[in-house]
Amino acid sequence: MGKVNTRQHIGDLLLSRGIITSDQLSVSLRILREEPDHSNRRLGQILYQDLNLDRHEVMSQIADIYAFDEIFEGKTEISQERIKDIKRYVEELPQEVVDELAHQKAVPVYKTHTAITIAASDPSDPKLSATISKLNFKEFEIKYCRYELIDLILSQVYEQKNEFLDLLEEIDYEQAQISDKEQEDVDEAEIDAEINQSMLNSLVEGMLVEGVRQGVSDIHVIPSGPKTTDIRFRIDGKLQLWYQQKNVKPEAISAVVKDKTRNVDRFERDASQDGFIQRLVDNHNIRYRVSIMPMVGAEFERKFESIVIRILDDRKVITDLNVLGLQSKAKSDFVKAIEQPSGIVIITGPTGSGKSTTLVAALYYVLDPTKNVLTIEEPVEYLINGARQLKISQNMTFDNAIRGILRHDPDIVLVGEMRDLKTAEIAIKMANTGHLTFSTLHTNDAPSAVSRLFKMGVEPFLIANAVNLVMAQRLLRRLCKNCKEEFTPHPETLRGIGFTEEEISTGTFFKPVGCDKCNGTGFKGRAAIHEALYFSKDVKRLILDAGGDIDEEEIKDLAVKNGMLTLRASGRERIKEGVTSVEEVIAITLDD
Repeated sequence: MGKVNTRQHIGDLLLSRGIITSDQLSVSLRILREEPDHSNRRLGQILYQDLNLDRHEVMSQIADIYAFDEIFEGKTEISQERIKDIKRYVEELPQEVVDELAHQKAVPVYKTHTAITIAASDPSDPKLSATISKLNFKEFEIKYCRYELIDLILSQVYEQKNEFLDLLEEIDYEQAQISDKEQEDVDEAEIDAEINQSMLNSLVEGMLVEGVRQGVSDIHVIPSGPKTTDIRFRIDGKLQLWYQQKNVKPEAISAVVKDKTRNVDRFERDASQDGFIQRLVDNHNIRYRVSIMPMVGAEFERKFESIVIRILDDRKVITDLNVLGLQSKAKSDFVKAIEQPSGIVIITGPTGSGKSTTLVAALYYVLDPTKNVLTIEEPVEYLINGARQLKISQNMTFDNAIRGILRHDPDIVLVGEMRDLKTAEIAIKMANTGHLTFSTLHTNDAPSAVSRLFKMGVEPFLIANAVNLVMAQRLLRRLCKNCKEEFTPHPETLRGIGFTEEEISTGTFFKPVGCDKCNGTGFKGRAAIHEALYFSKDVKRLILDAGGDIDEEEIKDLAVKNGMLTLRASGRERIKEGVTSVEEVIAITLDD
């Protein structure tokens, strides 16, 4: 209990200093209470990570409360003489301790034979003292330093090591060449000869580590020639080449990935396979979902495979609806829909549009120890604290789980996807028998979900009675805050996506430029846009009256009259906020 009281005490002190409001304190304490047992997050981190408060403002106040002095106050850069000294201290200390300090965003700034001073972006981190005590100095002092400044110092004095990638540079690839004889069957001995090198193991492990560090959503491993494999990273929704491996057969790289993946057979090369990998990366448990598909290459007899690895990093789970960035009407309708005791809430959108993220945030909003929350997903994306996530396997298929779920006394159910009539009927049945149900559909916009369900075979009166809300979602790339530039788009372009003459003449618009912080793309991170169709009485009546002749346009017009923003209208709001560019909204959304 003492731990929570201390956290509460910090919150009260920040409140009394006017750094946070009482609402922000209660929201952050609720998030803190819901944190899984293994989480080390403290109140300060929640305030800037989940509630988007200014990091420096929060952390400098917490440092002051704990009586840590600030170093380099007000500075945006450090003199080269000082950087040289810090680099010397870093080189004189044991590498493993320096690695730990770097991960904790801390760096030595002063050192004698008996004393050391460490600058840290979070001096109140209890793990920091434990790390420093490994250095055996008689005296040590910790000072607070702005996070951005620590990052800048580290970039100049410490190279974040990916030990696997270091190994790659030492290998002479030419040695890996093997005879080019054509063969109908794969020669396992030849592949073993290639993969019995630390080089390929280093490549695959390095790819898994770098993927996490660079915030990648998916890693693609694609044969691009007889002895060439491309490794591509999907960052902010776009694929980009990370590494090209030459002079090694693609089959050998596939074999290494398959050896590391559970639930797949390395020697099966003619069927699709799914499995998973688990790794501890920078002290965090990371799960990787692996999908393997046979593919055709230029040499038809070769057994090439395409591999896609989805990175599931539970640190990215959003447990607070406020952080999802729902616009005001969409948010109030969404909350109204999920606060009802029964009915179904459907999220629609293509793969990679953030549907799972939204559903998990919604589940955390309604989770409560008095409720039995069951999820049926294939595969499971994120672990949800407080929910029972049913395990799909050969012995318990998705269909078996769907049929059996009503016998398992649920209050709230998440059905990962309504993939066919059987799934849809059971989800709708649960919604109509007093259960709050969440699910997803692959449709372009919210109104088309109604006709999709009807075409699946669900009766219109069931749709009208069961559905609380359908919300379509897309992810837009955010303009890089560091380099975005104000400019004036052509008025016709703006009219084409629905801007009014007044908005065109008074609005401020930005375009992507490109800098070091965004890898030259002009974009960094993503923001969601939503089209939230709430099933009000008149929307339900429209669906009932239409019977089998459902008119999507009529539903959309009525919803817009009720205040719904279409995806494109939601995108226009993001442009007006300066979050994204006109071209990005045109590329991602359809005409209203």
